[in-house]
Amino acid sequence: MQRREPTSPVAPIAPNEPPREHRSRAPEFYGFVAWTSTSVAFVLYVLWALLPDEYIVWLGVEWYPSREWSLLLPAYSIILVLLTYFVYFSLAIAHTPSFNDVSALVDSKGHLPAWDVSNPYLKHADSDAVPELYDIPIGIVNRVLYGPGLHCDT
Repeated sequence: MQRREPTSPVAPIAPNEPPREHRSRAPEFYGFVAWTSTSVAFVLYVLWALLPDEYIVWLGVEWYPSREWSLLLPAYSIILVLLTYFVYFSLAIAHTPSFNDVSALVDSKGHLPAWDVSNPYLKHADSDAVPELYDIPIGIVNRVLYGPGLHCDT
């Protein structure tokens, strides 16, 4: 009888179980610590904002910030988030090229055909060939859309 190797395609089962992956449980612990610390910080913030002074002193806290900061911290954080959005939007507008800039029409990442090939845009006329994908230059787009001889006579 022919002996089959354990890795042959006709072997019924593998001889050994595949090695188990050893995953670290650190992300679970970090997530739990982050969740509990955030919850405790929120409860302390709400207690500081809402409890009268007598109760806070009774709990043993002798110094704490002024109560006006319970409103100023959320207000400042909202302003900071809105300012972040405004700055990113402003940077995007500042780095956008103007309409008459060549970089608005021609990209350095454009895939243009080689210049030594005789009209690669007509390769689709071959019945058995799939043409290569190219970016169409803006001059050809303008000729197709507006015609070759449109000039404004004033």
